[in-house]
Amino acid sequence: MMAGYGAAPVLRETFAEAADVLGYDLWRLVSEGPADELNRTVHTQPAMLAAGVACYRLWRQQGGPEPQWMAGHSLGEYTALTCAGAMDFADALRLVRLRAHAMQSAVPEGSGAMAAILGLEDAAVREVCLQAGEDGVVEAVNFNAPGQVVIAGEAQAVARAMELARARGAKRALALPVSVPSHCSLMRPAAEALAEALAGVELRAPRVAVLHNVDVTAHETPEAIRAVLTRQLYSPVRWVETLQRMQAFGAQAVVECGPGKVLTGLNKRILPELPAFALSDAAAIEGALATIGKE
Repeated sequence: MMAGYGAAPVLRETFAEAADVLGYDLWRLVSEGPADELNRTVHTQPAMLAAGVACYRLWRQQGGPEPQWMAGHSLGEYTALTCAGAMDFADALRLVRLRAHAMQSAVPEGSGAMAAILGLEDAAVREVCLQAGEDGVVEAVNFNAPGQVVIAGEAQAVARAMELARARGAKRALALPVSVPSHCSLMRPAAEALAEALAGVELRAPRVAVLHNVDVTAHETPEAIRAVLTRQLYSPVRWVETLQRMQAFGAQAVVECGPGKVLTGLNKRILPELPAFALSDAAAIEGALATIGKE
């Protein structure tokens, strides 16, 4: 996961911090596996958080400018809040581990599902979900890019929605290999557990404004941040609007911190005119710095 970044000490230091909190060697897990352990939700979510934080720290250490706005897609919101100074890294690790447990426990394994609907307008996807709702819970939950919406809910209802989407002219309707139907109303029990945990965590006004998934709005008070993080579990991720809001605020470029490139791909589809950089390895960081400039 992190091999492409070289041997910068800040990477190991970040993962060592995580190991102290989690009680196991996270660096070894992401570097050596086994893959089935890393792919367990309770390990994947802390690993993604640590990777994002490590990448952001490396970016700043190498002269990358502090952003004016931050956002994260789903779990990435915790990374953004940590990097913005609103939440301690240790608390974020504990929260995402609890969040993973709570999400997995909220719905019996095998009874929930998610699917990507490609090539339909947002309104059409919502209509399909409404129609398929006769077979159970199914909702549009991730508005990732124009013509790319993820749905989630009870497995039977999701399967029905996929059929209806194809009948409406969707280019593709793809079942996603996940065990938890994230961001739909089935996650309300998980949100209750998360709210209880959040009540005991110290939060601060972020140093950098963070746009939240739920309302595409930046919040400063701990109470408001706790509320939107709780709602996030059972509410849609409004990523298209998030990028559009950043552009409206004057963003000249967007940078994705972490070993993946998924968000950068989405960002280029949402706003192809807005330069987007994925800091997916050391060379990508150098390239972004050469274009954007150092602080």
